[in-house]
Amino acid sequence: MLNGITSRDLSNEISITNITQQSNSLQIEWDDGHHASFNFLWLRDNCSSGFHSDTQERTFDQLSVGADIHPLSFDFTDSQLHITWSENNHDSQFCQQWLRLHAYSGSLSQRPKSTYRSWDNCFLDSIPEVDNQALLNDDRVLFEWMTELDRDGLTIVRNMPKTDEAVVDVAERIDYLRRTNFGVTFNVVSVPNPINLAYTSIALPLHTDLPNQELPPGYQFLHCLVNASEGGASLFVDSLKVLEDLRSENLEHFRLLSEYAIPFRFHDDEHDICQYHPIINLNTFGEIVEIKYNAHLADTFDLPEEVMHDYYLAYRNLMGRLREPRYTIKLKLQSGDMVVFDNRRVMHGRDAFDASAGSRQLRGCYVDRTEFQSRLRVLGERFKSDLEGS
Repeated sequence: MLNGITSRDLSNEISITNITQQSNSLQIEWDDGHHASFNFLWLRDNCSSGFHSDTQERTFDQLSVGADIHPLSFDFTDSQLHITWSENNHDSQFCQQWLRLHAYSGSLSQRPKSTYRSWDNCFLDSIPEVDNQALLNDDRVLFEWMTELDRDGLTIVRNMPKTDEAVVDVAERIDYLRRTNFGVTFNVVSVPNPINLAYTSIALPLHTDLPNQELPPGYQFLHCLVNASEGGASLFVDSLKVLEDLRSENLEHFRLLSEYAIPFRFHDDEHDICQYHPIINLNTFGEIVEIKYNAHLADTFDLPEEVMHDYYLAYRNLMGRLREPRYTIKLKLQSGDMVVFDNRRVMHGRDAFDASAGSRQLRGCYVDRTEFQSRLRVLGERFKSDLEGS
């Protein structure tokens, strides 16, 4: 759906009523009162003849035409716009519905809208849940679950079998897994001589995984194989909600955390992985899209002297907010439970636990956001007619 209008609405009801040629564009008006301008170079660039018939990749060379290309003539029918161009004796046909859906100006100017819905600790009572077998066997269940995961950033899969492969079986319903220096899959268990705090029994502060990577992993899957220890509850906070509040209550601190990059580093005998990132990442439209925060992987700050003190004040402000109970969800995962969450949005941690009282073992993996969004779009196209009819 775009701007409240479905493709079905467009094909059946909305038609072009008038076209006016401007100096470098055509202005199109529709019978519902909306209008939009379409640049000549944009129109020529998007002529269907300029795309490979099988791959649908663009084959048109923009420099094969002049910058002053323009229509010699144009007309429209109930379904199409026809243009005869000033160069190469070339004609283009554009579906009216396609033009409407891709209008980029005037009253139809389109801006992508965030699908995220932020939450605080009240979300504990409404975390989306799904059954493992239903998720594995039904694509519609998969689509609905992924839609909820995209929106909320955190879900629970119930009734997982107690096998090492179970987490991979679910993750691969989306796409291939992300390999990191911890492997394709990893076990979260207390071990001697750990290389990461996750492999201890001490409390693990809220964090995002691997901000030391150029691109931190997207969605994380953590399957609880056994949890017989005392303590060890899992903690989750929606950074989107925390950062929304920070932005509204202290814009200067928000600005510092989004404009200045700090180093994150992981190193052991085989790896030394370091990357600079701002803690807060915004998209083109100023919307919060991710956080990169891990206090135990933060390396020595090397900010300009004139901002160092104020940056630390902003950093401490964020740290304090992340510890406020109003934001925090606490879950004691049981064998057969799996949490799946957006690692670059939902921060996670755990309480300390007593390993001598019983074992605690989670098995995890990652699927990146690119693969997740790709699968979600493909499933969305498949179930689009159902959505429009609902």
